[in-house]
Amino acid sequence: MATQTTASCTGSTLLQPLSEMINLPLDQVNFVACQLFALLMAVWFRLYLHPSKTSPFIRHVVATLLGFYLALFCFGWYSLHFLVQSGLSYSVMVFAGLENMHKYCFIVTLGYLICCQITRVYVFDYGMYSADFTGPMMVITQKITSLAFEIHDGLAKREGLTANQKYLAISRMPSLLEYLSYNCNFLGILAGPTCSYNDYMAFIEGTGYRPRHHENANGKENGKYKQTEPSPKNDVISKLCTCAVSLGIYLSLYKLLPVDYSINDDFVNSTPFYLQVIYLYLAMLALRPKYYFIWTLADAINNAAGFGFNGYNKDGSPRWDLISNLRILDIEFATSFKMFLDNWNIQTALWLKRVCYERCPVNPTAATFLLSAMWHGVYPGYYLTFLTGIAMTMAARAVRHNIRPYFLVSDSYKRIYDVITWASTQVAISYTVAPFVLLAVGSSLKFYRSWYFCLHILCLLVVLALPVKSRRRQAKGQQDGALDKQPDHNSTDNNCNQKDKTS
Repeated sequence: MATQTTASCTGSTLLQPLSEMINLPLDQVNFVACQLFALLMAVWFRLYLHPSKTSPFIRHVVATLLGFYLALFCFGWYSLHFLVQSGLSYSVMVFAGLENMHKYCFIVTLGYLICCQITRVYVFDYGMYSADFTGPMMVITQKITSLAFEIHDGLAKREGLTANQKYLAISRMPSLLEYLSYNCNFLGILAGPTCSYNDYMAFIEGTGYRPRHHENANGKENGKYKQTEPSPKNDVISKLCTCAVSLGIYLSLYKLLPVDYSINDDFVNSTPFYLQVIYLYLAMLALRPKYYFIWTLADAINNAAGFGFNGYNKDGSPRWDLISNLRILDIEFATSFKMFLDNWNIQTALWLKRVCYERCPVNPTAATFLLSAMWHGVYPGYYLTFLTGIAMTMAARAVRHNIRPYFLVSDSYKRIYDVITWASTQVAISYTVAPFVLLAVGSSLKFYRSWYFCLHILCLLVVLALPVKSRRRQAKGQQDGALDKQPDHNSTDNNCNQKDKTS
């Protein structure tokens, strides 16, 4: 208990009475209060520090100072780690050679994050699953490493880049103020999401409403819909309503359906297996709204400031999902493991794709899962989850390639396939993620033993019985075929499009 009190008091104690009144940890109350304050500041930032009214320099300074204030309020002097991590990485960017700068920066940034995670978990408060100072550092790590690769692509590599990498490439070294503003601005300092440096600079400079390289979906980006700056008001209100519903569901259900009850000896011994499966699904269903609340609120804050515009829908309405981190309905009704992952923590998935999957020459799937585990933290449950995720991904890929075609002969067969794969996906996700929630290796292995490692065994059998080519070999074969049919000047864009479809 003393450790918990000490951890909570690293930030401001101004809201301690409110914390005791609603019976929630102080650090969580501070977090929500700061995010609501950031929402108000975002509206003010858009109205009174609009790019048409002030300079990018002022916007950078205000965004950075507000970010530092929120960090100090939530995490106290632990927030100095944000500056130390950013400072070390910037030094590497400035003084290391361009050819290897991105690699050194990746090692230094991720290494510093892991050292802080080890200290927090094994020195201070092992088992505390609450707001902590390494959470913002995870987002800062994403931003720094992405920036390093984008600088390398823009100043050193230049050739052999995909169309998306060319768009993200940076042609000059950011100033220290631009760098700190990107990493520590008040819009994303507490919960992200991460974003590309070019998109953030376009927001600061007021050029984010111009057509992007991937736009022109309806052919009207340069027409009448581009004459006025779109308002984020409707999307912000909609996302705040989603936050309220998600928070209400989470606070109502998370204590009634704790995940760790699934390894309770009495529950395991007295409950039929099919009811254990149903309970695990419901427990995970009750847990997810916590993340829906955090990420949707973070998205609403960015949108309220004018950041996140992503073109227009076919009906001409503006899209504010450039940095959205999830699609709730696609998650809850996902019919494949990949579909679930593609719609969960979207910006982190893009980061993993850009810095690891697209660049790793050997077994990119395994390397990506390993990097994801290292980035999340040092709890053993994280590694069990992502190791299981590798097996699940391979098995799901084999099933989709070998069995799905037989169900596409009619609409009724397709609906049957969708129902079966929806149920299978929800069970597989719940089974895979359980150690991520349980954290400790003992609890995680106890859970898997209570299920007799059944899905691990099933995945192994499926992979052995239904082998498929790796996605990278498939992509290469498809690209080679496309190159035979297309003129040479389109080869880069074809490669980019193929990669997007197969990753």
